[in-house]
Amino acid sequence: MIELREPLHTLVRQPVEFTAGKEFPRRIHIYDETLRDGEQMPGVAFSPDQKLELAGLLSDMGVDVLMAAFPASSESDREALRRILAARRSGRLRADMEIMTIARATRHDIAVAAETARQAGADLASVGVLVLSTASDLHLKYKLGRTLLKYKGAPEDDWLGRPVEWYRRANLDLITDHLAYAAQLGFGTVEFASEDASRASEEYLLQWARACRDAGGTRLCFSDTCGVFTPEAVDACIPPLIKALPDFPVTAHFHNDFGLGAINTVRALGHGATHASISACGIGERAGNTSIHQVVMVLRDLYGIELPGFAYDRLWDLRRAVETYSGIPIQPHEPIIGHNVFAHESGMHTAGISIHPAIYQTIDQDVVGGEHRFVLGKHSGKAGVLHALAEMGLTDGLPAEALDKAADAVLEEVKLRRERRASEADFAAYREAYYAHLTGLGVPDEELLQIFRDVTVAASLESM
Repeated sequence: MIELREPLHTLVRQPVEFTAGKEFPRRIHIYDETLRDGEQMPGVAFSPDQKLELAGLLSDMGVDVLMAAFPASSESDREALRRILAARRSGRLRADMEIMTIARATRHDIAVAAETARQAGADLASVGVLVLSTASDLHLKYKLGRTLLKYKGAPEDDWLGRPVEWYRRANLDLITDHLAYAAQLGFGTVEFASEDASRASEEYLLQWARACRDAGGTRLCFSDTCGVFTPEAVDACIPPLIKALPDFPVTAHFHNDFGLGAINTVRALGHGATHASISACGIGERAGNTSIHQVVMVLRDLYGIELPGFAYDRLWDLRRAVETYSGIPIQPHEPIIGHNVFAHESGMHTAGISIHPAIYQTIDQDVVGGEHRFVLGKHSGKAGVLHALAEMGLTDGLPAEALDKAADAVLEEVKLRRERRASEADFAAYREAYYAHLTGLGVPDEELLQIFRDVTVAASLESM
């Protein structure tokens, strides 16, 4: 192999057309959602111990902000938050990693988050809370409509008859009231998130954002909740928001329903957003959240932005940990961290890689902690066979002519065996077992029926 004198990523053409005239923030913050949004992936549930272990790995990797828990949702989340905050106090987690909680716009949720943090001995000034809101008319009227009617003391029977403008005004009162309450309690960060911001009226979104800031909010989270934004939509929507809130931190939170989460996040950063909201392995509801590995490597290798203090070489370790705790293996061809992304079988590819890695590979597997390997099969060439034989120490001392003949014979037999296996293969049982495993991560109908019977029997016995 020819000695590689240039890093692989420097051999990639930079996207000059976009970066010209745009400005990335001086400091990009990685905001991890694995433990909260990621856990919303169907069938996924992390124990407090597992959340603490993942928090430790994310801390070691250099993540700046960790969304740790939704305390009002369960005792498990409250325990996870207590353990994570205690670990930061003891030095197990980095002292400069911001720990966030999430709450709906209710005093109960916010108070539970504050009390849980206090139970862990944390000063609230060192803890953040993200208060959920929305700017989308669809969410305002049909999701939050009854909540807003109750908040305003209005009759619920007028739910669908009221104009959207009424819900918009009521929503501003609701979110600003609760942001002021969170600030009064003493949270160090009071973030405000607009669910479905990507489908909101731009005029109302800007009005909502300014009102939230003026009420005591300290960071805005722009949420493309259903993953419907295109890069062009990011170009149109994010700059006015940044201009409306000068020198104000903004989190870019994109979902991956159309596979655009990573590029939309990078594009939002290019327009001045300061925080990239991501999750490990891209786990999350539906098609998942934006993946940490895609964002940090697109920034590094395609835009030339290396995040200081970030341990890129732990990305494969993070993948393995999340796969183990979630029970969900990532697709083998997942960019950057997939099992097969640094594997080569084609004879043309293995020959090229043997000469110079950049011929067919621009991402350096060592940078991300990955593993390079040649796979022998139907499409292999002699270079792959020779490499494998050399790795096993079988070529030492063999004359060149004998080695060449042996490689030809081995290659022919490899191809015959792989084609024979293909004709005999039946992966139906494997496929059924795989999807049965995914379905079984939740509580299936049969188990739900048994739970219902157990609960109703217990209730009837108590009433006797």
